[in-house]
Amino acid sequence: MKKTVQDVDLKNKKVFVRCDFNVPVDDDGAITDDRRIRAAVPTIRYLMEQGAAVILASHMGRPKGKPDMKYSLQPVADRLAEILEADVQFVSEPEVVGPQTKAAAEALAPGSVMLIENVRFREEETKNEPGFSKELAGLADPFVNDAFGTAHRAHCSTVGIADYLPAVSGFLMEKEIRFFGDLLEDPKKPFTAVLGGSKVADKIPLIENLLDKVDTILIGGGMAFTFVKAQGNEIGTSLLDSDSLQLSLDIMEKAKAAGVDFLIPQDVVCAKEFNNDSPASVHAVTDMPADEMGLDIGPATSEIYRQKIMESATVVWNGPMGVFEMDNFAAGTKAVAAAMNDSDAVTVIGGGDSAAAVRKFDMEEGISHISTGGGASLEFLEGKVLPGVACLDEK
Repeated sequence: MKKTVQDVDLKNKKVFVRCDFNVPVDDDGAITDDRRIRAAVPTIRYLMEQGAAVILASHMGRPKGKPDMKYSLQPVADRLAEILEADVQFVSEPEVVGPQTKAAAEALAPGSVMLIENVRFREEETKNEPGFSKELAGLADPFVNDAFGTAHRAHCSTVGIADYLPAVSGFLMEKEIRFFGDLLEDPKKPFTAVLGGSKVADKIPLIENLLDKVDTILIGGGMAFTFVKAQGNEIGTSLLDSDSLQLSLDIMEKAKAAGVDFLIPQDVVCAKEFNNDSPASVHAVTDMPADEMGLDIGPATSEIYRQKIMESATVVWNGPMGVFEMDNFAAGTKAVAAAMNDSDAVTVIGGGDSAAAVRKFDMEEGISHISTGGGASLEFLEGKVLPGVACLDEK
């Protein structure tokens, strides 16, 4: 079990906190979604209350290892100050850890907060070079990682700094580790995984890691058509991962051998064009038109999947059931979201498009946990070691 902020003495300490403030901004630099900022607030408030001087760091966007003020964290500092109802000192230096930043960190009083500039303004950051890690570590002691969204990346501010400072998790990181750890190690049964996405190959490590843990796997999204095709059915112009046809058959055989109920769609919503205005119709997967593409699971499949979810004690969802961004092809994804929202099960959404779908349908309230890290949650579920978690000190 990893140490958390509650396991270390914080009073009068300068604490370096890696957050995930990679938030979307519009053309005017205004933040359009502040969820990631709000997710870090419980840890920040706790540190302030414990008498720590809080030094925050994050990346934003892809500045390609050089200063680019388009990706400055100034808007984040302004928004965070509004949320905290407290001053947030922002130090913008092209070198990130320069004389101004060092002086501000040295002078930072207990209970105060400062934010340094985008760590990806330095090319060393993504290369995890020791020199920059040491510079970051020189600002504070200890290191708190609360950026689960970047936990699958071995960068200076997420991993390298832990070579020089005691390293513990923040509350958000702790919550993510707990939910995903429970899914893999001690899930309540029956356990159902709902998996979507485009390519079968992208989900193979995930499926294989879950086969000895789950009772049911529900397949949707573009990758469903590769399974349908592998069974000898016509899929028209639907998305096809042609290199994974045999792989799909192998996966279904492995699921059968493991006693896992592996379900692919029985019916789908089809259209001639990848367009919300293209006339849609429902067809059995054994009777898809040769000149149309499948863009969503059909109503019969949605009902079957709903029943499976409602019968489960644990459900994890990664990947939408269809092109939910288009309203005419969103019903399947919405049905899964509604079932998870209505279920009494422990329901976990692995970030990314699934999280975006739940937000679109305003069904976040009933979900046990929505991950802040799409890529990180996927790798965790695949059984991979996340560098940003592995570097934290053990209790």
